[in-house]
Amino acid sequence: MEKDVNGAGVKIPPPAIFILFMLLAYLNSLFVPIAITFAAPITYLGLGILLAGLLLLLYLVYQFRKAKTAVEPWQPTSSLIKTGIYAYSRNPIYLAFCTFPVGLGLYLSDLWLISSVLPSCIGVYYVAIRAEEAYLTRKFGDEYLCYQQQVRRWI
Repeated sequence: MEKDVNGAGVKIPPPAIFILFMLLAYLNSLFVPIAITFAAPITYLGLGILLAGLLLLLYLVYQFRKAKTAVEPWQPTSSLIKTGIYAYSRNPIYLAFCTFPVGLGLYLSDLWLISSVLPSCIGVYYVAIRAEEAYLTRKFGDEYLCYQQQVRRWI
């Protein structure tokens, strides 16, 4: 089993992909506005989703720090985290990123923003997840392959 020291080789930070598609959604809303206004409870739900996503992200970063491994996908990984939320999802950080356009879109009544989640997830899969999974398979071998079989990629 090869011990990769250079990380997964991810060239674009995954948050940048979400931000890019959120900016494209904003441009869409300027040129092709969708006139909709969500009721106050929905906008408050959006704020709640934003807050939950932020808290989840902070917790996951804490888990990485506690495990003494890099959270950045271009840095080498020293250990697999398979407990806590990682026992249910192999990519909970990317799920936390999904809460930002959804929550903000609900808060701002912006369907374009909400719809930016799908292309963001597809982009993150092709830019980061495939490289990360190949790297983790090379580095951890059967341990990671077993983890992949036991835990879903998203939810």
